[in-house]
Amino acid sequence: MPGPRLQVTPAEVGREIQLPDALSAARAVRALIARKRLEPAQGSYRLLDSRPVDPGERETVERPRRRRAAKRAPAAPRRPSDGRPTYSEVGRELVERVIELGREVGTLRASLKAAREEARASREARIDAEHRAETLAGRARDLEGRAEMAESNLRALLAAAKGAGRELRDQPIPDTEMEAILGVLKAGDEVSGP
Repeated sequence: MPGPRLQVTPAEVGREIQLPDALSAARAVRALIARKRLEPAQGSYRLLDSRPVDPGERETVERPRRRRAAKRAPAAPRRPSDGRPTYSEVGRELVERVIELGREVGTLRASLKAAREEARASREARIDAEHRAETLAGRARDLEGRAEMAESNLRALLAAAKGAGRELRDQPIPDTEMEAILGVLKAGDEVSGP
């Protein structure tokens, strides 16, 4: 027949009997519960058997060791009778899709990197072409200026050679005379060339 409920806590009982710490009192209570001398009752304990610990009886009771769960062979996927996929099938499909998307992202990143390199190379080529065009345009302007200066010098030289007055300087030189002068100049360039 169950006895009265304890009015004090096991920690207070442990202090009264001078146990070293509250953990020792908790172990003693657990040992009494395992021996069916105490039972938990509404936040306290009820005394079931008031006999003291017998001589030679251990004060504590060791906890039974937990057995590890035996490893089971993987079960075959179960398909519900209504044809809906199971969680494992959905999970497997999700993982495969994530892996596939990861591959696509890798491919897109590589394509983006290649496109950036091509754009950089194109930009550098455009800058080089613009620089060459500016250089050639400047050279063409310089050569046009030299040609105009040479033409005015030739006009002055022809006017002086003919002994004519100033009125010939502003008249255009006939094509035959100009071709003859250019032929002489070209021949002079070929002789003085490399």
